[in-house]
Amino acid sequence: MTNENKSVDRITPRNRPEGDRVVMHQRWTDLLFLHWEVAPDIIQRTLPDGLTVDCHDGKTYIGLVPFLMERVRPVGLPSMPWISKFTEMNVRAYVIGPDGRPGVWFYSLDASRLIAVEIAKTAFHLPYVWSKMDYRRDGAEVRYSCRRRDSGDAVSLRYGAMGELTVATPDSLEFFLLERYLLYSHDVKRKRIYSGQVHHKPYQFSTAAVDTMPSDPLRWNGFDHLGATITPLFSPGVDVDIYPLNINRIR
Repeated sequence: MTNENKSVDRITPRNRPEGDRVVMHQRWTDLLFLHWEVAPDIIQRTLPDGLTVDCHDGKTYIGLVPFLMERVRPVGLPSMPWISKFTEMNVRAYVIGPDGRPGVWFYSLDASRLIAVEIAKTAFHLPYVWSKMDYRRDGAEVRYSCRRRDSGDAVSLRYGAMGELTVATPDSLEFFLLERYLLYSHDVKRKRIYSGQVHHKPYQFSTAAVDTMPSDPLRWNGFDHLGATITPLFSPGVDVDIYPLNINRIR
């Protein structure tokens, strides 16, 4: 079973949640969005009970998103150099949660800071991996690399903006891929789906200039049958407010 974009409310999740308080601030900088089409039934088989693959015009995608995490701090505390800035790269799918809201499901999140990895794994039940990573900005170009400490699997790429910045219009594919304000995670032992809300201004983005479309991180997560790619996208970044996790018990 899949959900088509016309039947899902994609506007309301961009609003600040009522009643919840912000628990953390972050900035996501120099994001690259690479996507490959994958058959919806292949993705559905990888999802826990309670999540349904989300589709746009009958298609869905696996995304690879490298970026720089900055200014990470709990509310009321200052940024700390040894934890507040690190490199991250995630592999994600697009899903509908038990409450009918659209969000993302992460297969892996590589990060360069061990303490951030351990906190995220414990507090947010997310599949973080401690990896050797490098981010460098050379003028308009970002040079990015990731090497996993356990397996030695590695990927590198260069990317940047190409064209004028814009914002996505509702019902567009770019809106479907970029405008996601909810993550879902899974507690296997307690049979719970957690949902975590974020809030930020809509992404400003442009087409991305990239030297390659490295699908290796998708294959690390078991996706060997990839379909067509779509135009890569770049965003200079957003300031983000993080809200506490909520529990959706699986029936």
